[in-house]
Amino acid sequence: MLKLLVKKQLMEVFRAYFYNSKKNTSRSKAGIIVMFGGFIIIMAGVLGGTFAFLAFNLCAPLVEAGIDWLYFAVMGLLGIFLGVFGSVFNTFSTLYLAKDNDFLLSMPIPVKDIMVSRLINVYLLSLMYSIVVLLPSVIVYWITVPVTPTVILGGIVLLILIPLFVTLLSCLLGWCVAKVSLRLKNKSLITVLLSLAFFAAYYFLYFKAQGLLSDVIANAAVYGENIKGAAYGIYLFGRIGTGDLVAILLFTVVILALTAAVWMLLQKTFLSISTATGAVKKTVYHEKTAQQKTPGRALLGREITHFLSNPNYMLNCGLGIILLPALGIFMLIKGRELVEALESVFSFGAGVTTILICVALCMVVSMNDMVVPSVSLEGKSIWLAQSLPVRPWQVLKSKLMMQLLLTGIPLLFALVCVFGMIPDGVPVRILAVVFCLVNLLLLSLFGLFLGLKFANVKWTNEITPIKQGMAVLIIIFGSWIYCAAIAGLYLWQGYKIGPAAYLGILIALDGLFCVGLYLWLRRQGCRKFAEL
Repeated sequence: MLKLLVKKQLMEVFRAYFYNSKKNTSRSKAGIIVMFGGFIIIMAGVLGGTFAFLAFNLCAPLVEAGIDWLYFAVMGLLGIFLGVFGSVFNTFSTLYLAKDNDFLLSMPIPVKDIMVSRLINVYLLSLMYSIVVLLPSVIVYWITVPVTPTVILGGIVLLILIPLFVTLLSCLLGWCVAKVSLRLKNKSLITVLLSLAFFAAYYFLYFKAQGLLSDVIANAAVYGENIKGAAYGIYLFGRIGTGDLVAILLFTVVILALTAAVWMLLQKTFLSISTATGAVKKTVYHEKTAQQKTPGRALLGREITHFLSNPNYMLNCGLGIILLPALGIFMLIKGRELVEALESVFSFGAGVTTILICVALCMVVSMNDMVVPSVSLEGKSIWLAQSLPVRPWQVLKSKLMMQLLLTGIPLLFALVCVFGMIPDGVPVRILAVVFCLVNLLLLSLFGLFLGLKFANVKWTNEITPIKQGMAVLIIIFGSWIYCAAIAGLYLWQGYKIGPAAYLGILIALDGLFCVGLYLWLRRQGCRKFAEL
């Protein structure tokens, strides 16, 4: 039974590799091999290669300085961080609040087997993520230093203990997330905020990585002494990889003791959390008059509610809502310096800086494409929208208005911040604002056009229209190519006519496209929606 439960857990994790959600069929053997081949290339080739490069640059200098333990401390902590991030949310959703908890617990299966199968699943995921960092680190170290039996033992112990430690951390963090999530009303928003916080931390560290690496190598001895004095545990942890038998034995005993403690905690809390329904607030009915809404407001509210209730929808289609204000604030702080740098680089043509600022804003606007999958997201319930006592255009208009509203407000904030930074006169600034707003309208209309043309209402997972649809692919790459063409054309010949004339021509062309797309949506688009 335990073997079947473990197989079931792994099949759920890699469901997309065995099942084609677009066609609602199982993948062929060749398709499965291709999917797993791509996964291995990404994990081992891209991620593994990145950390192998980092290990190669870090190992030799630290070994020469006689503080090779610091090398394993840094790489080990990176492995722990990546492993926890990769498995903690899986732990939350599969160990504690899995959708099949009631079904499995109602069957004659020992609770211990259910727990063990899910813990094995968490351990394998922790191993998969952390080994991407650890295995290249151990191999690079073995190549760099003379290999002895104790060094080999230390590397093997690291490869086993760190994933186990990651599993324990994931279980504890997953327990906290599960306890908190049972008391939250808007879980989707919390998920989005946590994801954005991680992405911000990741890119901050990514852009600072080279400087941090150089600083660590240049001041390795100082950092080593500080860590050895203030965080002796990290020093012992790093000694495991170097083959220190005392550190190996000590950490093995500690990890096994923690494993036993976490297992006891799980035994006491698993049933209470996995069968919990969450906090339910008791309400008392009070008679009140319902607020009447127009069909347009009701449909718009329906679209926005759907957007705010789906973390995948928000993260994949609404990133511009955060980035546009961030870009505006960045321009208020660093805008003057950036404009001066651009003016000195592109001094050969007037208005280049203005065009580049407009292009940058339009590229960030293109990260908001919630209108594109909005038609497909109706799914099998599309008949509800079609059967409402409203015209098809009113339904499509609500989807269009959601895009314009959720993108337009952040864009206006960014434009207000950028307006004073544009080096040209007020007429050119006004034209730049108009161009960005018309480009937003064009992007929204074109996105709705693509959403109707490539509508897919037979999906089994919402991520299919949100992230994997042809319409989403076209709008993302198409808008970026369009923006690059605008900048490239101006740098090539457009600067000769000046920014005012160039922006005026672009506004006129975009306006014509908007009119054509609007007319198509009002006629063929409405018929297409009614026939879905």
